[in-house]
Amino acid sequence: MAGTVLAAVPTPFAADGTLDLACARRLFGFVAGHADGLFVAGTTGEFPSLDDGERLSLVEAALEAAGPDRVIAHIGAPDSYRAARLARQAVSLGITRIAAITPFYLAPSPAEVTDYYRRIREAAPAAGLYAYIFPERTGLAVAPPQFCELADAVGLAGAKFSGRAARNVAACAAERPALRIFSGDDSDLGATLRTGGAGIISARCAAFPEVFAALAAALAAGDSAAAAARQSDVAAIAALGASIGRVKEALRLRGFGPMAARMPVAEPDETTAARIAELVKVLAPAP
Repeated sequence: MAGTVLAAVPTPFAADGTLDLACARRLFGFVAGHADGLFVAGTTGEFPSLDDGERLSLVEAALEAAGPDRVIAHIGAPDSYRAARLARQAVSLGITRIAAITPFYLAPSPAEVTDYYRRIREAAPAAGLYAYIFPERTGLAVAPPQFCELADAVGLAGAKFSGRAARNVAACAAERPALRIFSGDDSDLGATLRTGGAGIISARCAAFPEVFAALAAALAAGDSAAAAARQSDVAAIAALGASIGRVKEALRLRGFGPMAARMPVAEPDETTAARIAELVKVLAPAP
């Protein structure tokens, strides 16, 4: 049961909020040495706080670290004009796969959502295009029938379903088995694969890539004992909860600079920080 594990990598910022591109290059290279690939400038990457030049510099760094076949560049925006422009620019750098979160802030109709993706497709016709659906962040729910219509109309390569939308992975994978449907729920890779998902796109994998890679390898080899042991490790990581601040805390402990946040991101409390430190000590040897 082979599945794909992509790391949704956070964006390293210096203490003053400037982009720490040197740290990003080091982080991307480290994570790419374990995970199947990188998902860059997404939610975990705090994309709303990045200007276009910063997003493209992160894309370049990811390409240097992992190559075009192992990077998905998130180019989503509230409007199709900016998303299409970013798509063209990312492709010009060598990107072959792009993702776009559904348009947000002004609530779009289904037809407007389709038009948004169609404009991105026209801007980058040769790139694999993935819809990114995260209703808790965008306020927009896309039910499986609407997703299937969108995929057919635009020619999607797949999707990432995060938050409560992850519950739709099975239905969408069953209706459109040729698409690569990823779950943003990284708590049980095996369960995602059994429902027909292609794999996971995981923020916590960016901090603990060795653990998620070992789980994927055990599942692919059919080694149930090893898979159970690695799933137990993943469960311990997942028990920390989903939080950019907690991922960045783990990476700080692993030696990746200040890893400051630019957006309002809660730092872990003392108890949680101690739990993160223990997990890093047990599960994450020094890179």
